[in-house]
Amino acid sequence: DEKVTITNDILNTVRWDASRAGLKVNDKLTYRDLLYASILPSGADATNSLAILSSGSIEKFVEKMNSLVAKLDLKNTHFVNVTGLDEENHYSTADDIRKILSYALKNELFKTIYTTKEYELSNGLIVKSTLTKYNNSSIDTSKIIGSKTGFTQGAGYCLSSLSNINSHDFIIVVINANLKNNKYYNVVDTINLIEYLLGNYNYQTLVKKDDLLKIIPIELSNEDNYEIHANDNVELYLPSDYDKNKLSIEYEGFEKLSFLNKENDNIGKIKYYYDNELIKEEEVKLETKLHISFKKIFSKYFYIFIIVPILIVIIVLFIRRRKMNK
Repeated sequence: DEKVTITNDILNTVRWDASRAGLKVNDKLTYRDLLYASILPSGADATNSLAILSSGSIEKFVEKMNSLVAKLDLKNTHFVNVTGLDEENHYSTADDIRKILSYALKNELFKTIYTTKEYELSNGLIVKSTLTKYNNSSIDTSKIIGSKTGFTQGAGYCLSSLSNINSHDFIIVVINANLKNNKYYNVVDTINLIEYLLGNYNYQTLVKKDDLLKIIPIELSNEDNYEIHANDNVELYLPSDYDKNKLSIEYEGFEKLSFLNKENDNIGKIKYYYDNELIKEEEVKLETKLHISFKKIFSKYFYIFIIVPILIVIIVLFIRRRKMNK
């Protein structure tokens, strides 16, 4: 919220072919204003102002941008300017843009700005999202929560967007789209993708609560087996025709139980994987009391009950015989 002054020198750095927010010389604005003026109307006058006023020069700010690129391990992105205009060695990919946007959305102020459609700056200037100018009667953009458009001759019509589809956030990035019959296909393609996701993706129940997952044998108890059931539904956001063969369930823990295991003891854990990625993990507790079975003990160790008494008798007789011989 610190106030800064827009100077003629700053505005002179803006290329003639860049889109502008409409900043004027001697405008006194906050950094917050400049952030909104950068994102909503794609103001190159605002991005250059932010770079120069916060870092001393555009070049120094670009160095920080590329440092963040390295931190995010983006292999296919390199910046030269802060406007996005075509320039040698200035490039990125749809997937890297997705990663940058995903990182940025973790910042609450950025998310607020990115999802704002209209904002009044401190000087009274009202800036609006460029998405509104792409709107017409045949395109409904209401499902797009936040967005940033872009256009250059090299990149075509571009759009990054955030949508909430069936209670799940989606980032969609469209690049190199065309303008045909007065339709901007960066927006059209985005809407088509949203409609596809709405119709084909949802939370799928991979495992239902109380589904039988494993049977563990119980020794020397009245109970023969212990059944492990799912504690809750296991759900994952997937297409309706998801591959059920990609679900795997692993159990780690006791492979046998007995009356020595106590009720509420932790006996292991269940791990749920989809496409080799761990999606959920549950502790497994023994939820019943196991009772000793003397019948099973005798059946398993009957030889001990027979041989041991015989051995005792033999030993006693041997000892008595020795004493009698003495």
